[in-house]
Amino acid sequence: MLSRILVSVVVCTGVCTVATFTVSPAIADHYHPEELLVVGQYDRRQIDVADTVHITPDSAALVRRAPGANINGNGPLTGIPQYRGMYGSRVNVEVNGMTLSSGGPNWMDPPLSYAPTAQLESLRVYRGIAPVSSGQETIGGAINVTTWSGEFGNDTNFESSGRIRLGSQTSNGASLLGATVISANNTHRFKFSSLREQANNTDFNGGTIDSTEYRRDRHDVGYGYQIGNHSLQIDAGRNETGDSGTPALPMDIEFIDSDLASIKYHFDGPQWSLSSKLYYSDIKHGMSNYHLRQAPSISSMWRRNIALGKNIGFRIDGQLNDNHGSWQFGIDGHKENHISDIDNPKSPMFFVVNFNDATRKVLGLFAERNIKIFSNWHGEFGLRHNQIMMDAGKVDGTPALMSGMMGMPSPGQTLRDQFNNSDRSQIESNTDWIAKLYYRKDEILSYYIGIAQKMRAPSYQERYLWLPLQATAGLADGRTYTGNINLNSETAHELELGLDLRNVRLELSPRVFYRHVDDYIQGTPSSNISASMFVAMMNNMNGTTNTPPLEFNNVDAKFYGFDMDWSYQLNNNWSLQGVVNYVRAKRDDISDNLYRIAPTNTLAGLRYQSTNWSMTTEAVLYAQQNKVSKTNSEQVTAGYGLVNLKGYWQLNNELRLGFGIDNVLNKKYRDHQTGYNRARNSDIKIGHRLPGQERNVFIRLDYQW
Repeated sequence: MLSRILVSVVVCTGVCTVATFTVSPAIADHYHPEELLVVGQYDRRQIDVADTVHITPDSAALVRRAPGANINGNGPLTGIPQYRGMYGSRVNVEVNGMTLSSGGPNWMDPPLSYAPTAQLESLRVYRGIAPVSSGQETIGGAINVTTWSGEFGNDTNFESSGRIRLGSQTSNGASLLGATVISANNTHRFKFSSLREQANNTDFNGGTIDSTEYRRDRHDVGYGYQIGNHSLQIDAGRNETGDSGTPALPMDIEFIDSDLASIKYHFDGPQWSLSSKLYYSDIKHGMSNYHLRQAPSISSMWRRNIALGKNIGFRIDGQLNDNHGSWQFGIDGHKENHISDIDNPKSPMFFVVNFNDATRKVLGLFAERNIKIFSNWHGEFGLRHNQIMMDAGKVDGTPALMSGMMGMPSPGQTLRDQFNNSDRSQIESNTDWIAKLYYRKDEILSYYIGIAQKMRAPSYQERYLWLPLQATAGLADGRTYTGNINLNSETAHELELGLDLRNVRLELSPRVFYRHVDDYIQGTPSSNISASMFVAMMNNMNGTTNTPPLEFNNVDAKFYGFDMDWSYQLNNNWSLQGVVNYVRAKRDDISDNLYRIAPTNTLAGLRYQSTNWSMTTEAVLYAQQNKVSKTNSEQVTAGYGLVNLKGYWQLNNELRLGFGIDNVLNKKYRDHQTGYNRARNSDIKIGHRLPGQERNVFIRLDYQW
């Protein structure tokens, strides 16, 4: 009988389903192979997912393995998950139970960057309509990530456990060295973890992608205490990202220094459980357009941005089990605060207070019911209410101090005064509800239907960006934007239908969905004359050709599509598995598509699994994306196909060697989700879509005891 270990990647389908790596008895205490067992409350299916042998530093890359998911990549550490066409703050991401708002205004440190792949224990993607208990604002879905902390012992004697990981690859000369050491008995658990990741610029078939180097150090300590049904966990960490490129953005990372801390309590009784947590983060972020990429030839165009971000949050929730199912109730709160100042080291007089004490506070209450209705029927119902309070301080900058013509205020001065004289304090009251039904026809087939209303209040960038800039939470479309203090919250109504089929050999789980969003927040041509005049004036002064600015406004939008994961067991050793994704996203008020939507794509793999080794051949196919946004001046992207090889060899109980080749045929291609080049480069023109990496050979050695 196969044993299980806790290190897992979790894909939640319909109701939350738990995916646990399974291993043969000979290595059960140490290693997690690629095979993924997904165990739901009402069905179970097994999918092969090859995601455990790479050395990629970006955990967001694993999200592509989930049906409906993709990734917007602005740099090697800046993956932003996309789910069924929504991304950024619309997809709620929690790391070790913490809601981490990015410290910088352009999401160079998105939440998943605080869970390096080398430290990962679990990555949970809630499929389709996310439960109200999965996060505060889940209009576009929810992802929960946990890093590895080891286990308590079985008696009073302390025992040591841990893992060491080393890796390297060829396309960028990347190296990885990480270690986690645990000392624990049945009451106390101590943890120390350290990680270093670094790489040079990435090569592609035709040259080098400048501003793609990276360096990151991560250090964590933790203490756990348990007695009876009670447990307490205290964690603290330090994340230091050094010189790291983001070629799709106007600046690169100089440093991101982040301090993280949390304390959690849990009680698990026979009929009910109670959990509580308190967390905090302090992020200091520096970026520039001259220290990694070729500096602007005009000294007046040099820019440096220092951003400060703080997060504090809490959650208290309880679960009560009865004969028909369970109740879950909770209260949660999150506060983020942001300061962002721009300067020019070549011109000490230049400054822009980009965001000044921009604050966003969310307080939520929720209730959720899972209930068995009849012998073959199950329901999930949830209700959440969030109150969002936002405010920002007054702003200023050199552009606002410039004199206008004929004694009139300059465009910068007008924009500053409009912002400072407005009522910047805003309150939103939003309500989410969900209703899901599951019908199990027999041991092979079950059906699912879900409906929901989900809401999201504007981000601080969408509301408080006062000067036309590209500080847009990683949109990376090359356009300048201004915010809109009077934005309404987005309101989405969603319908989802699906089935799950499982027999001896075949497993598949298709879903179709439709989502209409009222007051969707989208950049539209600015009606603010001062904003347009400011961009035109900057073009004249600096010789640039920036297009007229966009302004965040409320529009109507709709999303619909289909996604499916599947597998077929050929025999005891050979299997097929894959994922298919299709999504359409477009404006409903005008004839236009939404920006940066992943094209139709599929992943299919043929795998051979033996006792102590495995090999997988994988095909990745992306269709042409010609349903692009005219509003965002988006470019069409050609389709492409890649072949990848990967595998592992279990040397003994403690050692495993992972290896593989990405892009075996060394194909030159461009991923629609990578954005446009912003760094001067003789191999890639400014404004051209960034290419994918060349043939990449990688190797990884894991030691676990």
